[in-house]
Amino acid sequence: MDELKSGPAGALRRPGRGRPVGEELRSRAVEAVVEEGMSASAAARRFGMATSSVCRWVQRFRERGHVRRERMGGSVSRIEPERERILRILEARPAISMYELRDALAAEGLVFHPATVQNFLKRHGLDRARRLARPRRKQSKRWTER
Repeated sequence: MDELKSGPAGALRRPGRGRPVGEELRSRAVEAVVEEGMSASAAARRFGMATSSVCRWVQRFRERGHVRRERMGGSVSRIEPERERILRILEARPAISMYELRDALAAEGLVFHPATVQNFLKRHGLDRARRLARPRRKQSKRWTER
């Protein structure tokens, strides 16, 4: 459970190290700096957060007019540029398993972890079950009424 910040009355619950801070609390900290003239370090102590965070939010507010969280980005997978090569392999061998695909890529000098290959296939709707799925035929009646 999060600890309560010891300090002045009205101090808010400390979000905890590395935890996201809600937009309302960010706004209150920025408001204390911008409108009340409080220093960023004083506002950080008051609201129980890091001074660097308050400085970053004040800067964002001054530049963009808001304190909303920015979208967090990740890196582009190394396998994405090989999409055409993977599609070519799958077209030539539709029944290939994920491990066989990984081995085929390795034979061409591209080494990927099996999970990377699996995630690529899922992301592009190319998992083996979908590639091998055939439309169901109507089953003929095995039993005839006499």
